[in-house]
Amino acid sequence: MERMPEGPPAAGPVPADASAAARALRVQMLATEHWSLLATRSLSWNESFARAGMFLTLLSGATVALALVAQVTAFGEGFVLFALLTLPIVLFVGLATYVRLLEINNEDYVWVRGMNRLRSAYLEIDPELARHFVTGTSEDADAIFRTFGSPPEAKGSLDTGLFHGLVTTPTTIAFVDAMLAAVLAAIVSVQLKMAMLPASGIGVVAFFVCAAALAYVGYRSQVMAHLYSATSASAGDASPTHR
Repeated sequence: MERMPEGPPAAGPVPADASAAARALRVQMLATEHWSLLATRSLSWNESFARAGMFLTLLSGATVALALVAQVTAFGEGFVLFALLTLPIVLFVGLATYVRLLEINNEDYVWVRGMNRLRSAYLEIDPELARHFVTGTSEDADAIFRTFGSPPEAKGSLDTGLFHGLVTTPTTIAFVDAMLAAVLAAIVSVQLKMAMLPASGIGVVAFFVCAAALAYVGYRSQVMAHLYSATSASAGDASPTHR
């Protein structure tokens, strides 16, 4: 009788060395991505400081130039003309700086969320590492704020509430922009033969209108960033590789 051909050999247990190598490779890939996000976040912060510094330097230079022109022209028509030519440019740079700072803050939120996701992957590999992490290890809002250094129990306090929003870099630039808008409005009002007191009132109104408009832009930017984050998180949950 013919001998029946033998089937493929039965699969034996995966060697421990292969499993350890795969685990080490996974940790290496996660660490590489983590360092990439850290470097990107560092670049974002550097750009934030550079943009704010560039605007404040331009504003300081324009203020000194206005002071020199005022001494020469005794606050005459030459001073007004110089101010009307210079301050709009400074205000434009300030508004552009404010918008860019909002974008950088939103980008920073994305980088922090990504690092939280990577920490979650670290815990999948070794759950015992949880007690060593002081930052967030998930993508919910509480964990992200913990990574920013604001624990959930501090919500509503001076650290994370409305008062904190008043001391951020974008808000500081927004107040300076509102001041520039107020000065321009007052100068234009005086040029229209308006008395000093009504012109000052118009400047105050321009300050609050500009500040409110910039606050609305900042709020909309933050809302859109959170919506994008929530949408991408839902897409990640639907992915077969996401846990």
